[in-house]
Amino acid sequence: MSSSKHFDVADVALAAQLFGQQNKHLKIIEKKLGIRLGSQGTVIHLSGDPAQIRVGFRLLEELCLLIHKGLPLYPSDIDYAIRILSSDSTTSLQDIFCDTVFVSARNKYISPKSLAQKSYIDNIRSNHVVFGVGPAGTGKTYLAMAMGVAALMRKEVSRIMLVRPAVEAGEKLGFLPGDLAEKVNPYLRPLYDALYDMLELEKVQNLLDTGVVEVAPLAFMRGRTLNDAFVILDEAQNTTAEQMKMFLTRLGFGSQAVITGDVTQIDLPHDKQSGLLHAIAVLSSVSGIAFTHFSDVDVVRHPIVQAIVRAYQQADRK
Repeated sequence: MSSSKHFDVADVALAAQLFGQQNKHLKIIEKKLGIRLGSQGTVIHLSGDPAQIRVGFRLLEELCLLIHKGLPLYPSDIDYAIRILSSDSTTSLQDIFCDTVFVSARNKYISPKSLAQKSYIDNIRSNHVVFGVGPAGTGKTYLAMAMGVAALMRKEVSRIMLVRPAVEAGEKLGFLPGDLAEKVNPYLRPLYDALYDMLELEKVQNLLDTGVVEVAPLAFMRGRTLNDAFVILDEAQNTTAEQMKMFLTRLGFGSQAVITGDVTQIDLPHDKQSGLLHAIAVLSSVSGIAFTHFSDVDVVRHPIVQAIVRAYQQADRK
């Protein structure tokens, strides 16, 4: 059964932003929801499946509110908005998209793009230790970095520590040239990339040179106490249970830790238990520790990444 509905933007300038160049945004909505959108002046005519029409109408309402708030509208934002409202049409997109975590050097607004990302950010704001668990591309590390940089700029912490275990699939550190720091540097590259995406090149270099931002392999954490620091442990699925305990007990006064990982990408030897899986089992009921679980719905990279994650999940279930 097919139905139709009309949505009147009632503002020419707002309609132009909502429709996009050559109705690009409306075409995205058509494709994603499987409905038909036609425009005449400031009025949009929706036709198709009644349930999808309701989602589409709600989507147009919410997108208009975002534009009215002054947020730029990108095609990717429409995709994220459709995912959110398709799972819960009562959700306010303003509560998610307008929750700006940080504004980058290129005036790029960094904000959550899914319900799980919003929950993750809220957890980081209100807990001492937060675990972000889920597939690649869900923004776990990037949002944690943005929260750390924002805390540093507000002087809530005096430094940022970026930590990663030096374990990769099929790689043997011993065969790489240089000392331990040089050997693990390629594995820390994603953390540097996120940092350079948020701050000017000179600013990042100055923070690294002065030790305000430190990027280090997990092996360097033993024996240290980290006070007044925002600490991010990335790729935590490749820590052992002993390493995870060691890391968590490094936290000192005024410090906060965010631990990210994907339990489907464990590269440890088969006789070693993942510290991330162990921590989920042991720490789930500890006050002050929060867990955010992401899924393929929260992937914020190229749309093909979401399809790839789903395909691998289906293969694993089989």
